[in-house]
Amino acid sequence: QVQLVESGGGLVHTGGSLRLSCAASGRTFSNYAMGWFRQAPGKEREFVSAISWSGGSTRYADSVKGRFTISRDNALNTVYLQMNTLKPEDTAVYYCAAAAISSTTPARAVNYGYWGQGTQVTVSS
Repeated sequence: QVQLVESGGGLVHTGGSLRLSCAASGRTFSNYAMGWFRQAPGKEREFVSAISWSGGSTRYADSVKGRFTISRDNALNTVYLQMNTLKPEDTAVYYCAAAAISSTTPARAVNYGYWGQGTQVTVSS
């Protein structure tokens, strides 16, 4: 089992920044690729970003490319999502997830076996 706990969400104005963190416990963190997803009210959960076990490969949704940066610190069992130039359409609950396909950067939620409880990000216009 892997337990994931997100933090760092909050309310920010358009153009602002937030950094989300996801702390993992349980099995060896570096065995897992990590991803961030988000779900806005009335919408389906969507892929945001993913990072391979080593951090050497990353993937981003087109909607966040150039504004968001994913990173991980395997010594701290933590994955981060730096979000810059935030827009109102970024408002959502953000979830981190772990996938036992460590060398890749999966974009499909079905590939992730472990999920955090989510953290709310609200961007005001």
